[in-house]
Amino acid sequence: MALRTRSELFRRALELIPGGVNSPVRAMRAVGLDEPFFVRRAEGAYLEDVDGNRYLDWVCSWGPLLFGHADPETVEAVREAALAGTTFGAPTEREVELAAELVDAVPSLEKVRLVSSGTEAAMSAIRLARGFTSRDRILKFAGCYHGHVDALLASAGSGVATLGIPTTPGVPPAVARDTIVCPYNDVDGAAAAVMRYGEGLACVIVEPVAGNMGVVPPEPGFLEALRSLCDASGALLVFDEVISGFRVARGGAQELYGVTPDLTVLGKIVGGGLPLAAFGGRADVMERLAPAGDVYQAGTLSGNPLATAAGLAVLRRLTPDVYAELERRGARLEAGLAEAAPGAQVQRVGALTTLFFHDGAVRDFEAAAASDTERYAALFRHLLERGIYIAPSQFEAMFLSLAHGDEEIDRTVDAVADFFAG
Repeated sequence: MALRTRSELFRRALELIPGGVNSPVRAMRAVGLDEPFFVRRAEGAYLEDVDGNRYLDWVCSWGPLLFGHADPETVEAVREAALAGTTFGAPTEREVELAAELVDAVPSLEKVRLVSSGTEAAMSAIRLARGFTSRDRILKFAGCYHGHVDALLASAGSGVATLGIPTTPGVPPAVARDTIVCPYNDVDGAAAAVMRYGEGLACVIVEPVAGNMGVVPPEPGFLEALRSLCDASGALLVFDEVISGFRVARGGAQELYGVTPDLTVLGKIVGGGLPLAAFGGRADVMERLAPAGDVYQAGTLSGNPLATAAGLAVLRRLTPDVYAELERRGARLEAGLAEAAPGAQVQRVGALTTLFFHDGAVRDFEAAAASDTERYAALFRHLLERGIYIAPSQFEAMFLSLAHGDEEIDRTVDAVADFFAG
């Protein structure tokens, strides 16, 4: 007999899957829920769970669905691709076409390699940077998440910059020891770290718009300073645009802010919602990858024909008019939330928005971590009861899509206003 209710499914999932979920945030424990809902289907800006509840969805699979769920053009592209075969483990024309779209759109890309996940892309970019520079150390920023790669699961200690320590069991201290962590938006801290460790520094990796501590934009001069520090030290500058890529502009944050990295990590949207990611950059760096060079990276499902079909169906429609409309709707959402949530902080870049329960601007992870997470959890539950689903974590974004019209925006703003009025 088929399992139908969320409670039945979760009980069965707990018997089979650690924590009952295949990615930790899905458990929704951070927002005070004993069990998550299980999605049955989705369309446009809405999800439906197995119990028949319908939710206005502001998570949108954590970002890739710029045209909403079950977008007809994307679905048709995947259907047509599937009829010709789901995986080959051999080159296809669509791989070349998608690479061309990426190189055309993103300023830093001269050559690009397709992979299957953002974690894999970040891991490979770090390996390539180390191979190209013949150096070991990397510099990252507290609150920036680059996937569950051992060397990148390190957090800041006391002081301007510290050598990283693991933040999870299973990561050997020796692996994280080559990771230097600085506060985000702290030019002086980054400069001090480069001065101290620069001769052994392979790369500086950063989210040019932070999206994994909530939406935190770069302060004026921050990205430019990182570019200068890398130029001076011989380290490569790596932008992790898994979240910001194709969301804040067609060319990502590097187009928006006019700073070009040496390597770029992309994910989510480049596969149109299917498992696909990419990393790329300067041709001379990328040519070090096997089989052209000596830095090894491989993947049987890289450039999967279904994912490349979906990616092309999305990327080829991302015109200036699309971004103008996303900006209009994003501004409406931002203004509405700012009025509806007195005392809270609303931060937005393009189609990314976070409502922080924090007094004043959030410029780094320390400020983000000082947010009132219990009140955010109460807002989450308040909205969910009214059929509105936001990220089950204070440290994530609301992902606007073209399926979110003014009606959905205003409904959300009104529900937030009710929470603050109560």
